[in-house]
Amino acid sequence: MLTHMRSLPPLHALHVFEVAARTGSYVSAAAELGLTHGAVSRQIASLETWLGQRLFVRVGRRMAPTPAAQAFAAEVSISFDRLITAAEACGRPAVRRVLRVSAPTTFAMRWLIPRLDAFHAAHPDAEVIVATTTTLHEDLRGGFDLAVRRSPRSTGAGHAWGAYRAVPFLDEADTLVASPALLRRKPLDALADVADHMLLATETRSGDWTEWLHAASLPQAVGRRRMFDHFFVTLQAAKDGLGLGIGPFPVLSADLAEGHLVAPFPHITVPRSAYVALVPNDVDKTPTLSAFVRWLLAEGSEVPPATI
Repeated sequence: MLTHMRSLPPLHALHVFEVAARTGSYVSAAAELGLTHGAVSRQIASLETWLGQRLFVRVGRRMAPTPAAQAFAAEVSISFDRLITAAEACGRPAVRRVLRVSAPTTFAMRWLIPRLDAFHAAHPDAEVIVATTTTLHEDLRGGFDLAVRRSPRSTGAGHAWGAYRAVPFLDEADTLVASPALLRRKPLDALADVADHMLLATETRSGDWTEWLHAASLPQAVGRRRMFDHFFVTLQAAKDGLGLGIGPFPVLSADLAEGHLVAPFPHITVPRSAYVALVPNDVDKTPTLSAFVRWLLAEGSEVPPATI
C-alpha cells in the first residue's frame, strides 16, 4: 500500500494544475483558488518535476498549458469528478452542497432568485450562490459551476460554445411595458399614442425599440428617447412612470401579475433567443449540479414563452 501511494502525483499540485489548465492561466487559477500567483507557479513546478516534463509554456505575458497538459488535465478532471461523486454518495447527508451560479442581473432578480426557495425546499442539502453580471453576453470566466446566458441569435444548431455544454431552458419574447400610473395620466388607447410618450432605452439592449417599432409598424423616429446604461435601471424607470419600456417575458411576468407593470399591446412581441444553462465541460458534475439543471428545465417549461 505504501509503495502504491508513493506512485501518486502530489494531489494538491494536481488540483492546482487542473484549475490552471481549465482557466488557461496562472492568474485565473490563483483568483479561483484564492492563492498567490507564486503559489500556483510552485505547485505546477512540483508536478512538472514529478512528471519530468513541462506542462506550461510562456505565451506572451502568460503561462499557457501545452497540448499534452490539456490532455492530462482532461483525465485529471474526470478523475476528480469520480472522486467527488463517490464522496457525495458516502458523505454525511447534512453536509451542504454549494453550487455557484453566474447570471445576468435582471434575470437573477426577476426570475431566478424568486424561485430558489422551491429548489432549496426540494434539495435542502444544497446552497445556491448567485453572482450577477451586468450584461447577457458578458465574457464567461472561471469561478462558477453553471452560468446562465442568452444564446446568440446566430447560434443555430451548429454554434460552438467552446468548453461549455449548453442546455436551453427558457424562451423569451419582448413587448412594450409601462406603469399603471403613467397610463392613467397619459393613456395608450392606440398605437399612435406611443408618439406622445418618452421611450426608455438601454445601451446594452440597443435594438429593443428598433425591433418592437418595426413589429408594431410604427416609424423609427416616433417618440422621445431617454437612455440608461443597464436594463435593470431602465426597468426601474419604467416602474416609476418615467416612460415606456421594452420588457422580456416571462422574466417580467411577476411584475404584471403584481400590478407593477402593464403590457398595453401584448399581441405585439419580438421573439428572443433562449436562455441557456452553460456547464463547463470539465467542471465537477455533482448530483447537485445535475439536479439544478433539471430544475431549470422544469421551471422554464412551466411558462409559455410569449405569455403576457
